[in-house]
Amino acid sequence: MQRQLMAALVAGAALATPAMAQTELQFWHAFSGRLGELVEAQVADFNASQDDWKVVATSKGNYSETLNAGIAAFRAGEQPDILMVFEVGTATMMNAQGAIRPVQEVMEAADVDFDPDAFIGAVKGYYTTTDGEMLSFPFNSSTPVLWVNRDALEEAGIDPDVDLTTWEQVGEVLDQLKEAGSTCPMTTAWQSWIHLENLSAYHDVPFATEENGFGGTATELVFNADPQVTHIANLGQWAKDGKFIYAGRRNEGGANFRAGECALFTESSAGYAGIADEAQFDFDVRPLPYYEGVGNAPQNTIIGGASLWIMAGQPEDHYQGVAEFLSYLASAPVQAQWHQDTGYLPVTQAAADATREAGFYEENPGTDIAVIQMTANEPTANSKGIRLGSFDQIRTIIDEELEAVWAGDKDAQAALDSAVERGNQLLRRFERASN
Repeated sequence: MQRQLMAALVAGAALATPAMAQTELQFWHAFSGRLGELVEAQVADFNASQDDWKVVATSKGNYSETLNAGIAAFRAGEQPDILMVFEVGTATMMNAQGAIRPVQEVMEAADVDFDPDAFIGAVKGYYTTTDGEMLSFPFNSSTPVLWVNRDALEEAGIDPDVDLTTWEQVGEVLDQLKEAGSTCPMTTAWQSWIHLENLSAYHDVPFATEENGFGGTATELVFNADPQVTHIANLGQWAKDGKFIYAGRRNEGGANFRAGECALFTESSAGYAGIADEAQFDFDVRPLPYYEGVGNAPQNTIIGGASLWIMAGQPEDHYQGVAEFLSYLASAPVQAQWHQDTGYLPVTQAAADATREAGFYEENPGTDIAVIQMTANEPTANSKGIRLGSFDQIRTIIDEELEAVWAGDKDAQAALDSAVERGNQLLRRFERASN
């Protein structure tokens, strides 16, 4: 009787206990709102596709907060398996010895479907060492474009198809908008990324020495030259005249544009998700303007967004699950849908081809502009990207100095000279710490 009871208990326990529990993989990201919903949908789809792994996605705030949370967690031995880090933090992660595992190494060891050469060159190159090893997974890659509120132009008596190719032409339209009574002719997001970093690359002039930091940590900032000073001076004058409205350092201006308050908006191509979801007006997207006859413009704009880093120090079996999740994210159907839903670049050629073949670009004119803008020309030493240590802190310095220009407290030359001097001090500290 006792043996029968024990057998029944064992059998019952076997029925109540799954044959094998799923292994949880922690994924920390920096998305909220519509982008956060789309990430959750991707994770749910992957989790439903297999029984071995359960990815748990957690938003840790904005990009800076997510990076800082990841660093603090690693120091405490509580790091996630996967950490989203914006492109500004790439040099920091590359030099965080012992904190990360190269994505290419993990994928090859796991023997999953993953080909580094399948990624678009301009995207792959930013996250690859000089030896050709891919360090992180380029998850959400973007580049800045010009968003246009066509209704606002029409209301001001301006042809909504007006040519906005150059900043000179943009200036003329801003004059007309202001004269027509517009309270927000133009606003921007991410002022340093768009109006200094990309401005420099688009005109093929250096932002920093040593190939913008790709050549080593002995780099120095040089964005206080004539092309950058001219542009910031123009923006400063537009701010004084009420033609350029500054809303904040990140994407605060996006709310103003999506609400229909502003006519022109310089923002990431990934603004598409929020604008398409919220805008109650007719809009389109144009290439980022450039200055006629300055440098080699238009050269190419540079990457923004973030990549996924695989953190070291996890149980060995976790890396198989991480590799399978990243392989899923890299697949053409997932990448194509992500690109179409968000406006982020299709990071693989297969995803770009699938999007084009599906007729998405024909049905949604302008959504291919970011891809064209990034890939029209072979990147140069000045336009392949910016990889600097302490770049997040340097951007904070730039933000402070630009805000002084918008407020009329400094002229463009003085502000950029100060930003270069202060930023170079941080670069020297980073260089000493890295050697």
